[in-house]
Amino acid sequence: MSHCHRKPLLVLAAGCVASFLLACGGGASWQPETVTVTVVGSNAVSHWNEIATATINVPPSATGTPEEQRPNSAVDLATVHVAIYDAVIAIAGTHRPYAITPLTLASGASQEAAAAAAAYRVLLGLFPSRTAQYQAAYNDFLATLPNGNAKAQGLAVGAEVAAGILALRANDGRSVVLAPYEPGTAPGQFRGVNPIGRPNAFIKPFSLQNLSQFRAPGPPALDGQDYAADLNETKALGSATSVLRTPEQTEIARFYTEAPATQQPRNMRVFAMTDRSLAEHARLMAMVWVTQADATNACFESKYHYEAWRPTSAITLADTDGNAATVVDAAWGPVAPTPNHPEYPAAHSCVTTAMAEIVARYYGTVLVEFDFTSTVTGTTRHFPNTLALSSEVDFARIVGGMHFRTSTVDGAQLGRSVAHWVFGHHFQRR
Repeated sequence: MSHCHRKPLLVLAAGCVASFLLACGGGASWQPETVTVTVVGSNAVSHWNEIATATINVPPSATGTPEEQRPNSAVDLATVHVAIYDAVIAIAGTHRPYAITPLTLASGASQEAAAAAAAYRVLLGLFPSRTAQYQAAYNDFLATLPNGNAKAQGLAVGAEVAAGILALRANDGRSVVLAPYEPGTAPGQFRGVNPIGRPNAFIKPFSLQNLSQFRAPGPPALDGQDYAADLNETKALGSATSVLRTPEQTEIARFYTEAPATQQPRNMRVFAMTDRSLAEHARLMAMVWVTQADATNACFESKYHYEAWRPTSAITLADTDGNAATVVDAAWGPVAPTPNHPEYPAAHSCVTTAMAEIVARYYGTVLVEFDFTSTVTGTTRHFPNTLALSSEVDFARIVGGMHFRTSTVDGAQLGRSVAHWVFGHHFQRR
């Protein structure tokens, strides 16, 4: 593997912006205007994203639907949002449906009613025991819409689309029965006990042909220079006692330790609260969550294909890796908690790059200016473009001590490939 990615990740954004613009057809002097994401208020799409997020994040139950037993934030939000999209687009008529074209007359129907009914009916189908999270919200939302044929038609359109999407996503694979996990014992093998995310690798994709379609190429050989460089970088920067990591870098590491199931929906919801049309908000959120779902599950397919050990194992067992350029540190520990699933590729890199890339494709430029927040640090981080977010998340996983650089680079490429596939195959104009 080439050493060309050894430059600090956080300084790549400017060069990558220029490369992206040229790749999209812009000449050297072509500079599109920056798109600034400005919130103007809630709407049916953002409102139901918030309700759905709260519903999905209720702790799993021992009985009930597969979704109630094994909720999956990205997958379940994608199911909600493709239903909202197909319902609203059936009325707006601007774009091709994701999957369902309702027979109910859509002309003149209320888009707001259709969006609400689609979201509500999907949540009712997936999480029937969690009505406390959405029933009152649905009743209150409908009360704000004027009664009449437009409302009635919208509700009918939404209900029909939701039924079609629920049928399409039934038995999606999350209930797969897996044998107890056997941790590895050989150098390079993942050591986790009862790791999380194993069923993800069996969930039916929304867009991809299969979850191994863009499988990551694999971690570097343990006895190679790239592996040594990866290990020594994370060992130096990601240690709980590192003297090389700056206070800002520590904050960056901690910023992204908020649970993705809450941090990502809250921050991505802002993109659906601008002055664009309800149909455009429905389209963008469907693109975001389909991409998120497939990128997440494809990433976990790669993770459990390679089952690579985490830095916590690699550094404390470096005397077993057969690499003269690595030195064991039996007392080493990371500054941030390490998630209990295999190291390669980095899930945050897979998912964040996929998310950022689909936003850039939607707007037609990486020059999208926006903010992200974290409940862990209580801070807000500002990004001048989508590449800056991807780059920072990659860096955060290294200075947090959870990942190696190759894992973030290859994870980002997986996410980018998924986003390109989704954008090229769904949600396009008629």
